[in-house]
Amino acid sequence: MNLPQGIQLRSIGSFLVGGAIRSLRGLPPRQARLAQGAEPRAIDPNGDLMTGQLYAQVFELAQPRWPVPVVFWHGGGMTGVNWETTPDGRPGWLWLFLQAGFNVIVCDAFERGRASWSPYPEIYAQEPIFRTLDEGWSLFRIGPEGGYASEPARRRAHPGTRFPVRAYDAFAQQWVARWPGHEAPTLAAYDRLLGRVGACVLVGHSQGGGFALAAARRHAQSVLATVALEPSGAPTAEVDVDVAIEVDAGLPAHLLVWGDRVLEHPQWRRYREVVDAYARRIASRGTATLTVDLAAEGVFGNSHFLMMDDNSAELALRVQQWIAALPALQAVERR
Repeated sequence: MNLPQGIQLRSIGSFLVGGAIRSLRGLPPRQARLAQGAEPRAIDPNGDLMTGQLYAQVFELAQPRWPVPVVFWHGGGMTGVNWETTPDGRPGWLWLFLQAGFNVIVCDAFERGRASWSPYPEIYAQEPIFRTLDEGWSLFRIGPEGGYASEPARRRAHPGTRFPVRAYDAFAQQWVARWPGHEAPTLAAYDRLLGRVGACVLVGHSQGGGFALAAARRHAQSVLATVALEPSGAPTAEVDVDVAIEVDAGLPAHLLVWGDRVLEHPQWRRYREVVDAYARRIASRGTATLTVDLAAEGVFGNSHFLMMDDNSAELALRVQQWIAALPALQAVERR
């Protein structure tokens, strides 16, 4: 399969991992119309359901330059589409990493997108929550609090923002429901994924960045490096301090990347403090850790969605260069 700009794919495939059968009993039947022009029919919700799985789409190059794939994990209330194409139509990091010679795996986490979801409250304890465009405008640091308006012409963005504000509504079309308190089953599905994929480089954004930091501790032998774009959390110190020290010293290299106006936003300032404390801790115990603060370098205007901003290609290149220089990656190539 020949694609523009010199990319040749060997295959595009997908698989699901994780999941378990849950049985529902004692629920009342209901009537519903399920086809055009059809009469309502009886629906029995009782029986076995599959729940807890994760979806992965795999892009394999005919001649990859690198020996391990890059695995992309999205943030909260999002899916793998975040990595595919920017809301204003530019190539996403999926394409840019394929161009750089990496095989790529893009995931929809447990409860998101093509991983599907399950009934509540029968299986999920709570109903889902949905992010509004109002919340996303300020939380993603595209514009100030109160700067969102339904009419695009009335919206107030941060001066110099690199997010494509004219495509904000197209971006919001990507957002999906999420369920609070699902960290454990999400990590369990990611564990199954990494057990199947083997050696890889993890790239996670926001909530997915926090999960990537946690997964690196659980799979330090197969995760060769972890890239966390504005992670919204980090592992806390284990109860057994001796075990924590041993794990911290054996972690793969970490790259943490932050955009602009992080410290100006109360929620992101708290997230940053937690992640910075974690980065200092693992660095003090021997883990190669690099924190890139773009604004501190003089690169201003980046939003929370670094892979969608107008300099997303330049940021992808920086991450690719960091990955390419990793001793762990070079060691795999020499095998």
